[in-house]
Amino acid sequence: MRFHRNLVLACIEALHLIINQRKYADKVIESVLKKDKRWGARDRAFIAQTVYDIVRNQRMYLHIAGVKTPLHTTEIWRLISIWIVLNNFELPEWKEFEKTPVRRIRGRYYENSKSFVYKESIPDWIDQIGRTQLNPELWEKEVHALNQPAEVVLRVNTLKCTEKELINDLKKDGILTERISAYPGALIVKERSNLFKTNAFKNGYFEIQDANSQLVAPFLEVQKGHRVIDCCAGAGGKSLHLAALMQNKGQLIAMDIFPYKLNELKKRAKRAGAFNIETRLIEGKKSIKKLRQSADRVLIDAPCSGLGVLKRNPDAKWKLQPKHLDKLKETQQQLLQEYSAMLKPGGKLVYATCSILPQENEKQVETFLKSPVGESFICTEKKTLYAHKNGYDGFFMAQFEHQT
Repeated sequence: MRFHRNLVLACIEALHLIINQRKYADKVIESVLKKDKRWGARDRAFIAQTVYDIVRNQRMYLHIAGVKTPLHTTEIWRLISIWIVLNNFELPEWKEFEKTPVRRIRGRYYENSKSFVYKESIPDWIDQIGRTQLNPELWEKEVHALNQPAEVVLRVNTLKCTEKELINDLKKDGILTERISAYPGALIVKERSNLFKTNAFKNGYFEIQDANSQLVAPFLEVQKGHRVIDCCAGAGGKSLHLAALMQNKGQLIAMDIFPYKLNELKKRAKRAGAFNIETRLIEGKKSIKKLRQSADRVLIDAPCSGLGVLKRNPDAKWKLQPKHLDKLKETQQQLLQEYSAMLKPGGKLVYATCSILPQENEKQVETFLKSPVGESFICTEKKTLYAHKNGYDGFFMAQFEHQT
């Protein structure tokens, strides 16, 4: 591989923002990639892959380098050199790499790989929780799978096109995709490309959405004409999917506490041709009381640790703290208790997280069903989707029915 200094400098800048300033990796990379319009697909892929690889394996790399955060620029250069050596590339003849101890790097990597937490680059406290809540064998398989790069998966927007039409349309732009067995409407992109410049994206023919994430909306079993509430809609990935499943017939209320997320949802809905979506800002309990027992379906895609989506958000494991997890558990149960009131008797509710920890999933279901509010609900089905079984994100889904 031939290294270009401007691309490596872009990686240095991104790593500084992510590691030292604790900025979100996806937002940083998105911003950095816009800095030079001359960069082609391979240039952009190099920056994204290098940065994500180092962030994903941050604990191992820091240990090999013998440094601690926050990092000086010279120390970030050292991480780059480790990445080059461990990927078996030849080091450029640059002054920053003149004294790189190649043999020592490989030796330390070999020794450190004997330790699971270094090999998979996971914080000790997360490893301890995972081993306690899941059996160690399952946990190790899952962490290893989550430490791999994420595939780019598209969801076909059936409001505007078919799978075949999207495949052919992207092919015209040199982007090859293929269907994923057992995931209707999901396409995997064979080679990373700038999808946002395609006519297919501009025309709203697809959304980028992990394959397992695409199973959440169908789990709610919506029908045309239903009144559906997506309580934690965010920027609307699942709201858009629900609108497509409803074929734009009925009412879909997308709610969130953040106005900027709902504004982004509006833009995405317009592009996707999802006209049955109404956005509503949650401004306290009054917003919920107004909708009491009014919905045929309710989706609570709850805020969570995000431990199931480390493939695409590897920096999350370094930002998360034990106190955050405790607060999340309180919030998740509060949402179940309060937002379930919007469901009609006979209606269905889905509680979902992108976590694999039972304390955020099965335990929350048990606590809810034992509560006074939960007495009028039954859990009809539960699913935990593991990354090590199919290569996609980890998710949990529980479906409830409101008894009359």
